[in-house]
Amino acid sequence: MHFSFDELSGLHLDVLKEIGTIGAGNAATSLSKLLVKRIDMNVPEVKISEFNMIESILGSGDTLVAGVYLQFEGEIKGNVLFILDTKSAKNLASLLLGTKQDNESKDEFYAGFSELEASALEEIGNILISSYLNAISSFTGLSIKPSVPYFACDMLGAILSVPLIQYGQTSDKVLFVETDFEIGHDKMKSHFIVMPDIKSFSIILKSLGVI
Repeated sequence: MHFSFDELSGLHLDVLKEIGTIGAGNAATSLSKLLVKRIDMNVPEVKISEFNMIESILGSGDTLVAGVYLQFEGEIKGNVLFILDTKSAKNLASLLLGTKQDNESKDEFYAGFSELEASALEEIGNILISSYLNAISSFTGLSIKPSVPYFACDMLGAILSVPLIQYGQTSDKVLFVETDFEIGHDKMKSHFIVMPDIKSFSIILKSLGVI
């Protein structure tokens, strides 16, 4: 059966949004356990968006952001990108490492982040992204295997270009999840861009019995 995003009904979208919402909840729980801190989360905004609209949703292409990217394979294939602003990224790294936040690290490894901070953010990103993939796997019963995560701090346009090179050849729609986390007095706005290829989107919906 040939699948087109134009054929997605309200039911299809509701199911995909439910997966995104549960993934966000799983991510908050995982982050709380990792940091040993209470994490409060708002109701996430979940939608199917065109990939080329993501940049305008998040700001402008020259906005400096931190991101963690990984690919996944198994019964479905695709990419996931976790993006947050650099201040939140610094704060998360310092919370995990138990260090004082330093916006001008003397041990600069990657665009203002030390190698230790970059490694910490890769670990955080991997755990949070896995929470979303586990939600998809639990809902569908499909096997999903994530790759090694990669951290980058760069202009938004440059970071988005990484999955675009591969993903843009197979689809132009993504599952976009925006979530606000609160850790004590600190607020963090995070963005998860889940990009199964078009065949995998079809497999997901078939596994859920909605097509």
